[in-house]
This record gives sequence, C-alpha cells and structure tokens, in this order.
Amino acid sequence: MPRNILRLFFSLMICQLAGLAGSLFTAGSVNSWYPTLNKPFFNPPNWVFAPVWTFLFLLMGISLYLVLGAGGENRGKALSVFAIQLVLNVGWSAAFFGLKSPLAAFIVIIFLWAVILLTIREFRKIRTEASALLVPYLIWVSFAVFLNAGFLLLN
Repeated sequence: MPRNILRLFFSLMICQLAGLAGSLFTAGSVNSWYPTLNKPFFNPPNWVFAPVWTFLFLLMGISLYLVLGAGGENRGKALSVFAIQLVLNVGWSAAFFGLKSPLAAFIVIIFLWAVILLTIREFRKIRTEASALLVPYLIWVSFAVFLNAGFLLLN
C-alpha cells in the first residue's frame, strides 16, 4: 500500500510541477502584456484558467498513476508520449507568455493537441480508465486551439 501512495504522490506532483513550470512563464506577462491583446469574444475570464488547469493536471496525474501501476509492453511508449505532451504543455506557456508570440504558441498547441490524442490512444492500450481521464484535457486544449487562433488573428 505505501508503494501505491508514493506512486500516486509522484504522479500527481509530476503533473502539478508541469503546471507550475508553465505558470512561471505566465506570471510575468499576465498582468503586463496579456491585457494589451485584443481578445476573441469567447475568451473566458482570467479567473477560469487556474482552477481548470489545476483540475486537468489532477486528472493527468491520476491517469499517469494508473498507467505506472499497470504492466505491459506498451507502457514505455505510452509514458514517453505522456512526457512529450507535458513538455509541449509547458512549451505553449513559454511560447505564448514567455516569447509573447501567439504564432509560436499556435504551432506548439497544434502539436500538443496531436500528442494528447496519441497519449489517449497509447494509454487506452494499457488502461481504458487512464485514457478516459485525459478526454477533458483534449476537449479543453481543442477549445484552446480556437482561442489561440483568435489571438493570432486579432493581434
């Protein structure tokens, strides 16, 4: 049992740390550069982003926990793809808020969306529940693709 608790803690922390890393890029621009942008009409209020992302990183952590606890020959590939999507997730924040580039962020988010879809596929081979937990993430990033495109077109 303690081993499972450690695995859960590790899985949750890895994902929350990715969120924290992304927020380091966001913090410097969210009150300075970001307010100067023309925003699409469907842009959510700023307060929505932190709870949504915290919840999505929680789901990612639980999903990772389920896959780490499973066996199988596909697990290594699935974990590699999961790691790539985490890096791309942080990369989007770096591109949009760090580089202040909606164009670079749009390119990153297209790759992120594709790799999330691939992660869902690979996780499904191991644990159906793990892949299902990533569906809200895919839905939110699908919305974010359109939101990012709006920023790109308006700025």
